[in-house]
Amino acid sequence: MAPQLSDMCPIRHALKWSPNRELALSPQTLVCQPGQLPLADGVLQLVVVHHLLEVLEDPHHVLQEAARVTADEGRLIIFGWGPLGLSGVSRLMPGRRQQWPLKGHWRTPGRLGDWLAFVDFEIERVDYCGFHLPGRIPNNAMLETLGRRHNLPLGDAFMIRARRKSQLAQIQRPRLSLGSSLRGTQLGHATRLGRQPERMTEGE
Repeated sequence: MAPQLSDMCPIRHALKWSPNRELALSPQTLVCQPGQLPLADGVLQLVVVHHLLEVLEDPHHVLQEAARVTADEGRLIIFGWGPLGLSGVSRLMPGRRQQWPLKGHWRTPGRLGDWLAFVDFEIERVDYCGFHLPGRIPNNAMLETLGRRHNLPLGDAFMIRARRKSQLAQIQRPRLSLGSSLRGTQLGHATRLGRQPERMTEGE
C-alpha cells in the first residue's frame, strides 16, 4: 500500500524507505536500518510507519527514530494490526501465528499510546478499518461503512495519527516582596508636597 499512500499524500517531496537495495522501489529510496535513519532531527512533516512495529526486534527504538525525525508541527502516522478484530482473535488458534500477516506482536492503540508518550507524542485520532464476517475477507462495503461510521475497535487494522506534545512556555514573573517594599523606612524617603510648617525659633 505504500505507493498508493504516497500518491494520495499532498506532500510532493515524499521519501521512501527500504531495509536493503533489493527492495528499493527507486534509486532515490532511502536504504538503511529502520533504527538508524541518516536524517537530522525534525526534518520531516509527515512520517508513516506502515505495519512495521509488529515484526521488528526493537520496535521501541524504531518508534523513537520516527519521532526524532518528525518536525514539531508535523504528524506521525502508524498503521497496525488490531488484536481485537476477528483476525486478531483467530491468532489464538494453534499454528495460526506462523502465517503472514498473523506473525509478530500485535498491539492495541492504547499500548502504542503509552509508547508514544515515552517519546513525547500524543494520539490525536485512531481510525479502524477492515471489518468483515468470520471466515470472510474484508470486502463487505456495508460492514466497512458501519464500522468506520461508529469507529469500532473490531477491525483488522487501525491507523494512529499522533503529534508532539505541546510544550507550554513557563513565564517567570518577578517576585514582589510586600514586606520589603512597604517598610516604613522606604516610605520615609518620600518627598512631601505642600508648604512646610514654619519652625519656631527662640525669642519669638
